Amino acid sequence: MKAIWKDTVVAESNDTIVIENNHYFPVDAIKQEFFEDSIAHTSCPWKGRASYYSLRVGGELNKDAAWYYPEPKEAAAAIKNRVAFWKGVQVIA
Repeated sequence: MKAIWKDTVVAESNDTIVIENNHYFPVDAIKQEFFEDSIAHTSCPWKGRASYYSLRVGGELNKDAAWYYPEPKEAAAAIKNRVAFWKGVQVIA
């Protein structure tokens, strides 16, 4: 699977986990040079507290376009150290 934004591959892996129609990529599959920490957080009743990354490609910013669960609840333990995408980031095989 590949995560693509602005014609740039920002993550690539054959080992994604699909939960709620989102592919979660291993953290070592993301291309760190395109990721910036965000202060945003949200909460999911069964997964826990999510943190976000913004993407920067070619000078353009996609705010909070990727999320992860630093300490997922037990029910979502499989997505620890994994990152998912939205906000126009294409995830394709």
